[in-house]
Amino acid sequence: MPFAPAGALTPPLRIGYSFWGFLTTGVIDTPDGARSFRRAFVDALQEAGHEVVSLQVNRDLIEAGTDLASAYRFDEGLPDLDAIVFEWRWPLPGRNTTVCGTPGHTCDLHRQQQLLDHYTHGLGLPTVVWDHDLWLPARDPLRRQTNVRVAEPALHPSAGAITVTSPIPDEALDIAAPSFLARLPRPLPLVYVGNQYGRDEAFDRWFAPAAAQMAHRVAGKWTNTSAWPHVQFTGRIRFAEVAGLHAQALTTVLLKPERYRTVGAFGSRLFESVTQGCLPVTPADTVGADRLTPKSLHVRDAAELVDRIRWIESIAGTDEHASLIRACLDLLDPYRISRQAAVLLAALHDLAGTGRPDHIRSR
Repeated sequence: MPFAPAGALTPPLRIGYSFWGFLTTGVIDTPDGARSFRRAFVDALQEAGHEVVSLQVNRDLIEAGTDLASAYRFDEGLPDLDAIVFEWRWPLPGRNTTVCGTPGHTCDLHRQQQLLDHYTHGLGLPTVVWDHDLWLPARDPLRRQTNVRVAEPALHPSAGAITVTSPIPDEALDIAAPSFLARLPRPLPLVYVGNQYGRDEAFDRWFAPAAAQMAHRVAGKWTNTSAWPHVQFTGRIRFAEVAGLHAQALTTVLLKPERYRTVGAFGSRLFESVTQGCLPVTPADTVGADRLTPKSLHVRDAAELVDRIRWIESIAGTDEHASLIRACLDLLDPYRISRQAAVLLAALHDLAGTGRPDHIRSR
């Protein structure tokens, strides 16, 4: 569907976009899950008439060898802006808290602080802090700053925050064909694509027992796996290979850290699997589960999880299977990029219209 709010903000904004990652598929050794939607999200902002400036080094060119200069602007300095959006970064000891230039150092945190000091604190520009990973402390002063809105990928965001979910590229939903996806051969009953971070408890409760009873694969960075010697961990895969792996699998399981599970937050793995016809079996105690997946995919314990996967195996390739894939796709419709970008732009518009009109220039 077309981007809904085109022309809604007048005049156009020059929006600074702060992130540490890639617009393309990038490199294999990165946990940058936002690659699945970042470029399409930036495209949506620009198609709505706004100019987006990526406020980091061009990692797509430097690290991945992909030249995007004809379509996107990167700026390592402090360009003239009307508003700024942060994909929030947090301290990672030994990585971004070290001195610049030391081995293993990444400068995402230092750059973020420089941008905050200049634009948010110094100039008072309208600022959206998009806390993808829910790491911004509840008492962080940014939450009380009048020119700042915190956005969270949670159906039940924290006090004062707004919901901007992990957005789903419209095209990915529009081209997904349930009947075709249901007919694909799926040799793997169960798969999980993603990294270990904070998922040990959920993995032990849900995935590991099921993996003991069926063929499966876990792709991603899992560094401490001694508790599950029976699980097939195959390491990180290239981002471009994620879709293909999901297309070979019948099901996955939504494994969430507690900070996600208790607020109805979800990441890109949900839609990456669904748009390839890989059904996301969902722990029933996930807050907001009814808004994410059909009830027929909700399970209360590991035994029920195994039973549900066996049932899906029994209907694989049928009209019932296709209908279940369609039901999953329909539930994801509210989280399209076109809808979520509109929410973020509305927040910037609100901030720009409440005491800071001098930062919006006519063009």
